[in-house]
Amino acid sequence: MAITDQSAAVDTETLEKSSLREWLQAIEEMGQLRHVSGANADSEIGDLADYLQHIDQSPAVLFDNIPGYDPTFRVLVNSFGHTDRVALTLGLPTGLSKVPLSDAWRQKLKGLKFLPPKYVTDGPVMENIVRGADVDMTIFPTPMWHALDGGRYIGTGSFDVTRDPEDGWVNLGTYRVMVHDKNTLGYYISPGKHGRMHRQKYFERGELCPVAMVFGGDPLQFLGSCTEVPLGVCEYEWAGGVRGTPVKVIEGPVTGLPIPADAEIVVEGFADPNRLMTEGPFGEWTGYYGSASRVEPTLQVEALYYRNDPIIVGVPPAQPPEEMGRARAVMRSALLRDELDRLGVPDVLGAWQHEVGGTRFFTVISIKQRYPGHAKQVLHLASQTRSAAYSGRYTVVVDDDIDPSNMQEVLWAMCTRCDPAVHIDFIHGAWSTPLDPIIPPDRKEKGDFTTSRALIDATKPWEWRDQFPEVNAPSREVRESTARRWSHLL
Repeated sequence: MAITDQSAAVDTETLEKSSLREWLQAIEEMGQLRHVSGANADSEIGDLADYLQHIDQSPAVLFDNIPGYDPTFRVLVNSFGHTDRVALTLGLPTGLSKVPLSDAWRQKLKGLKFLPPKYVTDGPVMENIVRGADVDMTIFPTPMWHALDGGRYIGTGSFDVTRDPEDGWVNLGTYRVMVHDKNTLGYYISPGKHGRMHRQKYFERGELCPVAMVFGGDPLQFLGSCTEVPLGVCEYEWAGGVRGTPVKVIEGPVTGLPIPADAEIVVEGFADPNRLMTEGPFGEWTGYYGSASRVEPTLQVEALYYRNDPIIVGVPPAQPPEEMGRARAVMRSALLRDELDRLGVPDVLGAWQHEVGGTRFFTVISIKQRYPGHAKQVLHLASQTRSAAYSGRYTVVVDDDIDPSNMQEVLWAMCTRCDPAVHIDFIHGAWSTPLDPIIPPDRKEKGDFTTSRALIDATKPWEWRDQFPEVNAPSREVRESTARRWSHLL
């Protein structure tokens, strides 16, 4: 296995470019891309992806010369393992720490104007076109991401394109995709997700569901496909608005669905409710095999399009904190903060959906207390917002002297400002997922995918906050000044 590294200054013009390859060029110039030649897809790529995901601010890696496959077919992992690569993708300044980066994203969203995609007749994705019986998905070096997976999952850093049969709304959603055989893909979608709703509408009408799947696309489009874009808004429109230029798409010859003109690998086909195959198990974002194998609808691939020297984007779920948690924390925390603002909650100073909880299980909000019950109001509202309700577990509110993204500070506040019997409330029967490992098997069999929520008030008690012991630490400003002055000692 050969490993190479190239570094140079970043060309800021690449920030406006949209293809995966232009993005890779930009991170190479930033010194954040490594090349590995000769790693196998049976275990080595998956093992290294897991290793990188658990090192904060680690590089992305591009694999080639994968044994058993065309040596020019490649796999990319750990795209979002560094906050600067998240910033690059979102068109934000690099060099920001987590909460300021999330705040910058929140400000950018406020002026966002959605741009419809631009239809074109051709693009790089059409360099290779395979139809019908000639389709063979096994030619791609799809890794075994986890040792106990039920098969090879080509769809981890991917997105599915579907259209609502009633109103024509096109949605991009990220759902795991398993290779069954040369022209059959299995895909699991959690209940309540937009792609599942579209698929079910077709099935209820007695129709096949047209689907396009993108296995290597613009990183910004991918982030849009796995975050909370407003209902009814197409992620192509969202990505166009973020970048300020329309996404170029081609009308799929088989399904009529819009597919990215510069994607690496795209398939078109139809999901059939009567063609079911066993899918899974698969190591999921919770850090567990949260759901067993089961029969799921399959996609019969009728057309395959791919670029020369194609790249599969791998974003395998892993035990948190992992790659996608680092990107989603920036984006989802901004959404939560905005939702609280829209609800009229005063003096919310920060919010963070923690990476160690997969950006869902552990949510923290910092406030400047203004009145009795302020903390409890924030707890109940935050726990049920659109960006935090799904699979939530713990919602914590802290005072304004606590950095909500700093887990040590948050736990210190919980340890010293929260009396468990007095300052923890519970909500029962809240929205979760079949992937939730704490839901007992008998309840999952009945379709009961709900859990409780713990609401933890880790603020100084309002009634006697003025008598609460003083903190024996310098102010945050003094600490930051000290760090700047004496960083050379470290």
